[in-house]
Amino acid sequence: MSPSTPLPFPSALRPIYVIGAGSIVHDAHLPAYANAGFHVAGIFDLDLARATKLAHIAGATPFASRAELIDACVASGGVFDVALPPAAAAQTLSALPVGSHLIMQKPFGRDLAEATRLLEIVRARRLRGAVNFQLRYAPAVEAARALIASGAIGEILDFEFRVVCRMPWETWPFLKAMPRMEILMHSIHYLDLARSLMGEPERVWSAIASHPGATDIAETRSTSVMTFGATQRAVVSTFHHHHAPGGDEAGNDTGHDASHMRIEGTRGTLVARLGVNLDYPRGRPDTLELSRDGGAWESIALRSNWFPHAFEGPMRSLQLLAAGDVQTIHSEFDDAWRTMALVETCYKSAAAGECVPELPR
Repeated sequence: MSPSTPLPFPSALRPIYVIGAGSIVHDAHLPAYANAGFHVAGIFDLDLARATKLAHIAGATPFASRAELIDACVASGGVFDVALPPAAAAQTLSALPVGSHLIMQKPFGRDLAEATRLLEIVRARRLRGAVNFQLRYAPAVEAARALIASGAIGEILDFEFRVVCRMPWETWPFLKAMPRMEILMHSIHYLDLARSLMGEPERVWSAIASHPGATDIAETRSTSVMTFGATQRAVVSTFHHHHAPGGDEAGNDTGHDASHMRIEGTRGTLVARLGVNLDYPRGRPDTLELSRDGGAWESIALRSNWFPHAFEGPMRSLQLLAAGDVQTIHSEFDDAWRTMALVETCYKSAAAGECVPELPR
């Protein structure tokens, strides 16, 4: 069975102009846009050779300057895909024309103060769009969300996301200069997903740790526990230095590594495997299973995997927004700010113990 249906196709498509040509654009954005039939018209990067290489893959035009790409985007009525490290976000958002439509790579700043500054820029320049929390659009997550909405597992009681893998942090050299890393750059996806399913947590406990095998970057391991009233809990736990093999001698999956989401409800359980973490960026197939009222596990058919297919979702939503087909989309900038507020709370807790999130009422 498959309860998941993709977003509708926009009534009109706009060309996409990408600012940034890093590995995530190569591995996820461009394949997802090609699968969806979206047209990437231009790419800019400070490294022109890299922009040229990706532009060739996408059938797009490489631009030697950001200003030239912005002018071309405005002239063609396009939308922006801002795929840059967080340090470059404020300057880039300030350079976009008033009223632009864009998807911005997560996170929404490096801390809550910077997120607040970015939100001020977005509001002042009347920018429309969202932060690219694309896990919300992963087929396994969409299917799980549809099952929850149908009442298949009753009311959510417990959410867990557990990752035990070998993550190639060297793929992203800019991480070395960041005082915060794992929660901000990785577990933020799972914290954001917990928020989208359960609302704002009332209490947060977090712990972080570095690893002797990655002394040149900040924390690479974290555990966060959140409570939502008296009966709901969410746990996010990650370990990114697992070196043991993922299968036995016959190539069978041993299950000793992990990249799973478990959602327990009053009437059933959902368990998903998000395979990209287990062999990044190639990954393993995503899966989703459902047990109703303690019954046998049912395998839920999925149309694709988190990587790269989920990256279609934010861009499809942006296109729907730009076409006037919808008025709101997932992870708009105000909502992304709230995820950053949760991330900030996790770091405060890691330093001082239990924290109560400070969110505007």
